[in-house]
Amino acid sequence: MGKATETLLSGHPEIEVWAAGGAVWRTVDGHVELLLVRRESLKDWTMPKGKLDEGETLRACALREVEEETGLRCVTGDRLSLVTYTDGRGRSKAVVYWTMTVAEGAFVPNHEVDAVGWFDLASARAILSYQRDVVLVDEIETATMSSTITP
Repeated sequence: MGKATETLLSGHPEIEVWAAGGAVWRTVDGHVELLLVRRESLKDWTMPKGKLDEGETLRACALREVEEETGLRCVTGDRLSLVTYTDGRGRSKAVVYWTMTVAEGAFVPNHEVDAVGWFDLASARAILSYQRDVVLVDEIETATMSSTITP
């Protein structure tokens, strides 16, 4: 496990479940678009994310989960704020997101995600199912505008 992951995890002993994901973005005609996933089982729209495996770094988890859910291999950019909430089982959960851009790949529906869509930031704010995701959109907007990664 990487030093940054160990430091973050040890700094929050109250967290029972750790996860990571990606705020995958691109620019189209000068406007930022965000990739959202629709999970059939939950009937929700969110950003791709998933649980940390034993010994895995948070960044590696984020890249793996985005690829598993979307079929897209990505490059990470800026790390976003830690998102914490209580999951459906009553456990404290934390998710670390990175901005990401697509390197290659294509979406194929799978057992977790039945659809993906690219949304401008205003539309993403409107379609996201969870307020905890919506509050990240402003941060994503700022991070993508200042990122050194070129889509």
